[in-house]
Amino acid sequence: MSSKRSGSKVSRIKTGSFERRLSLTRAGLTAGTRMASHMATNWFSSKETREQRHRAMLSSQARFLVDELGRLKGSVVKIGQMMALYGEHFLPEEVTEALHTLEDQTTSLEWPSIERVLVAELGSQRLAELDIDPEPIGAASLGQVHRAVRRSDGTELVLKVQYPGVADAVDSDLNAVAQLLKVARLVNFGPEFDDWLEEVRDMMHREVDYRLEARTTEKFRTLLADDPRFIVPRVLPEYSSDHVIASTFEEGHSVGSQEVRHLSLARRSALGKAALELFFRELFVWGEIQTDPNFGNYRIRIAGEEGEDPGYDRIVLLDFGAVQSYSAEFLDPVIEMIRGSYENDLDAVIDGGVRLHFMSMDWPAEVRQTFGRVCMSVLEPLAREQSEWPEHAVNAEGEYRWKQSDLPSRVARTAARSAISRYFRVPPKEFVFLNRKLIGVYTFIAVLHSEFNGEPLLRRYLYPDAPDTSSTTQSTKA
Repeated sequence: MSSKRSGSKVSRIKTGSFERRLSLTRAGLTAGTRMASHMATNWFSSKETREQRHRAMLSSQARFLVDELGRLKGSVVKIGQMMALYGEHFLPEEVTEALHTLEDQTTSLEWPSIERVLVAELGSQRLAELDIDPEPIGAASLGQVHRAVRRSDGTELVLKVQYPGVADAVDSDLNAVAQLLKVARLVNFGPEFDDWLEEVRDMMHREVDYRLEARTTEKFRTLLADDPRFIVPRVLPEYSSDHVIASTFEEGHSVGSQEVRHLSLARRSALGKAALELFFRELFVWGEIQTDPNFGNYRIRIAGEEGEDPGYDRIVLLDFGAVQSYSAEFLDPVIEMIRGSYENDLDAVIDGGVRLHFMSMDWPAEVRQTFGRVCMSVLEPLAREQSEWPEHAVNAEGEYRWKQSDLPSRVARTAARSAISRYFRVPPKEFVFLNRKLIGVYTFIAVLHSEFNGEPLLRRYLYPDAPDTSSTTQSTKA
């Protein structure tokens, strides 16, 4: 959720399916008329001019779409954000670029409206046990967060309150947005798009299922109970319901804050290692992965600032509404590709891609090999063979510089220069989410300006029976 800031408040979120469908239908008809007019007048232009005008029209249509979604708020905004994150293989580039500008609304719901939700969900007697700050500390598309104190013992907690009617509007909102995309002629509907749309629907239903999120939060708290590098809030079931999650308030700084930036390189690198290892545990051990790369889901607890001091900085993990479970059928070829990359076995990487159904043995051998090498290059910071690292990506101690490496841009340029795009299939939806997670982890480490080699950590999870000589924590004395 977005951090606390001053802004306007509204008394209600328009979640009625009729009024939202009406607004989106009007917008779709307007966009459709504009596109039809454009196509009619553009028909007689030269091929180059037609392409330039069409791209400009797509951008205009996409901006119009974003403006309409932003006005409606609620789950429509979240749907737009998910489409921006996971729609790059289904939507034109102009559309995803515009959707990326659709930020969480900072306009919050007025306290009387939130209070009515709390009374309805928890009851007046239970609510009277809490002293709640009516000013939210965070507001997003689906709900907002308020700090509170339990009067009996001073326990500090946060209440994540879902906006009224949002959960019931998910299906109608998604259908309306899909129809808007279709009428505005911004997407070609087909089986692959339909499958992806259903996955967005499932994700949205998980996002608004607060009971599920509460259980998942407690599950991860249990999984990480023996790893003091991480803090997971404790859910308070007595103040939670279908549309409210109560959990302990956990102090911390944002990942990009000056306080974190001013930590020593050793401490920032220790935090980066912890984030990378958490991803490996999710992938290799648990098969459950938090797929939302939003930095608002993380805080950094600096050693010595809050309560007990374990001697090192810790990562506070927030918001478990986007956790995905993966089957062995999917994870096995993914791990095969990772192991193949680590062992420099191009055939194994290609075989994993074929098993995941986004590479094909029907492709020319050169294209398969190029694609395989692009996949291998993604694991550059984790490579066993480090002689091919760019000079600017290595510090004086031979450690990988995650921020300075510019790896994502280099991989994208390599892929763009090759013939991959002519053959590339839409990857399975699970791989899209997993790829987003990996990019999120890399970015997290880069924002910390960490410098370390990830190979020892990867080796530990690729070959769990090998001796483990690495350390899990970093002293603040470093």
